[in-house]
Amino acid sequence: MAKLSKRILFIAYIVALVSHAQIKKEDIGKSIIISELQHPYLFFTNDEKPKILERIKTDPECRIIMKGLLLEGNRFIRMPFQKKILLQTRHPRFEPENEAASYLAEISKGALTLSFLYQMTGNTEYTPRAIEYAEAICDAPEWINGAHTFDIIYPRVWPRNVPDDQVLFSYDLNSARVSRVLSTVYDWLYPVMTIRQRDKLRNAILEKAITRVRGNYEFFWWSSAYRCNWSAICFSGLGISSLALLKEHPQLTDVVAESYNRITLAYDQIGEEGGWQEGRGYYGYMVHSGAYFMDALKRMSNGKINLFLHPKIRANAYDFQLYALTAAFGDSEGKNGGPTYAINKYVSETGSATSAFYRNTFFGDGDDIFDILWPRSSVQGVEPQQKSRLFKNIDWALLRSDFLDPSKVTIACKAGFNDDPHHGHLDCGQFSLTWKNIPFIKDLGSMKYDEQYFNNERFDYLYASSEGHNVIAVNGEQQIIAKKKNEKWQENIGGKILDFRSGEQRDYVLMDPTHAYPGKELKKWRRNIVLEKPVVTLIVDEIETEVGSKISARFFPGVGKNTLIEGHDSPANENGRTKNEIGQVRVSKDHVVLTDHRGNSMALIPVVLNNVFSIIDDRSPNLLVAKSAVVEWFQHINVETVAKETKTIVATLILPVENEQDAQSKVKSLNVSMVNIDSFSISSGAYHWTFERKKEGYSLAKD
Repeated sequence: MAKLSKRILFIAYIVALVSHAQIKKEDIGKSIIISELQHPYLFFTNDEKPKILERIKTDPECRIIMKGLLLEGNRFIRMPFQKKILLQTRHPRFEPENEAASYLAEISKGALTLSFLYQMTGNTEYTPRAIEYAEAICDAPEWINGAHTFDIIYPRVWPRNVPDDQVLFSYDLNSARVSRVLSTVYDWLYPVMTIRQRDKLRNAILEKAITRVRGNYEFFWWSSAYRCNWSAICFSGLGISSLALLKEHPQLTDVVAESYNRITLAYDQIGEEGGWQEGRGYYGYMVHSGAYFMDALKRMSNGKINLFLHPKIRANAYDFQLYALTAAFGDSEGKNGGPTYAINKYVSETGSATSAFYRNTFFGDGDDIFDILWPRSSVQGVEPQQKSRLFKNIDWALLRSDFLDPSKVTIACKAGFNDDPHHGHLDCGQFSLTWKNIPFIKDLGSMKYDEQYFNNERFDYLYASSEGHNVIAVNGEQQIIAKKKNEKWQENIGGKILDFRSGEQRDYVLMDPTHAYPGKELKKWRRNIVLEKPVVTLIVDEIETEVGSKISARFFPGVGKNTLIEGHDSPANENGRTKNEIGQVRVSKDHVVLTDHRGNSMALIPVVLNNVFSIIDDRSPNLLVAKSAVVEWFQHINVETVAKETKTIVATLILPVENEQDAQSKVKSLNVSMVNIDSFSISSGAYHWTFERKKEGYSLAKD
């Protein structure tokens, strides 16, 4: 029996390898019996509805979600509604309001909710308004985001595998979302619509989605931008739309196959450990959107074509989202990334205990239709024994001793290449430090988009520039990007993580961000980061410059009077501005004390080997090109010194302290000294570290 089980597992593995290979439209035709399709069939069939209804009846989470949907349904059918023909504003990222986008989002939600309620209850009272909303979606002049029209998107700096001369922008992320919603509504309302109503929805799906792209793939920039989440998201929208119309248009098997193949190529870019260069938010958006097409295709082919078996998805699923918690790098945030139903689906399909742990630990109950269709899996969540992880393909590392205990420090750090002009920041060598659920040393995270943010001007903004990150600058020299509009790619702009060690007592990372800079002022930079578990962090920067150069190590505190923002997803004060003021930052001549709003304090204590330094308390501004925008001010601490030799060692100790007196005691205990020509040591109280010189520079001596 054991031998038979192993054989079955081996066969399943071989099937997984075959199933993510490129396929042809004939493969779709052979795998889906199109003649037997009867609407609804995308996410459930009539034969499967009793099981869903039983789930709503017996599963507490699904039962509560259904109560909310019924309440929403009553609102949608009772509210006054008048169809509008609204044009997108010409500058949606400059204007604060976008009535056309809000209207389209509202009627899309109404159509989807009411059509689902009809399917689950059989109550035709839901259908007239559902059809009315669906026809209003069809009548919208465009489904694309106004920010993606030619005049605004044309100057964008395109990602890898995309030529500069892009001119066609008639299908985008928003088109993918709207076409997916309308296709689902078409599938669910099909039994109660007249022929004319069906044809109206079919016309819109074909006209505003499928035929715009079918056969013209090479004209859409996102079709080959496999390292950008647009590719998988847009093809998922096309794929689900084509599946919805497959009964009526069997020839659309070619679009289904193309969607499968392109999504496969995008998923191929996921790292062996699950890393995605654009960051956690964009990874989550990609796999969430992909799940609709993947699920429908798997169901309709009776499991013969199954993208959930893609090796990168099957092996990692939501590992990146779990391990990279607190890593707010690029245009992403370091927060929980859902939605819950998508995680449910991937856990169910992959059996990932790590993803189940992420779902059950960091999220509450679901609240969406698809939380009913894709409920929590029975897979038991298991907390990984190894808490830290290196994502080799993107050169990110997370150092921690615990996922759940906020009293233990988490370090997020990255090197990597500055070759993502879409969502990357010039942040090679960056790190953040989280303690007590507060980023005491933070990454600025994601900026609200304006019209210039994806153009050459992107790296003038503090968020994307190296000026807005916890990195080194020599004589003001900043990091550079590998690609600008209408210029050639510069290869190898950035750096690598050279060493990663993780143990029960200590984690260690060595980064070399040297080639992120032009090389005129900063000749070499190696950053060592040591986490003495659970709460003591040591940063050691080895910097090579000309003698007399001004060296600055920058740190952005996540406490104190950090920012003054308007409309940035947090409560506004009486002036209509958002104020993030938690705790305080106290700067002394030889240390800084960071205190959060609950009185928890950490000391940042710098020292420069054989040299003097000063601590500068400064602020830098950021201003969007948007109507009514206000200046955001970000406090940062600069540790500055003037190079006495060609090589300068700057060490920074960051650790909890009880009060100012305790901080001063820690300052006195910190000592850096040369042991011999090939090593130096750092000590603080009971802690002692030795750094040995190798051919390329210093690194932490192995125990």
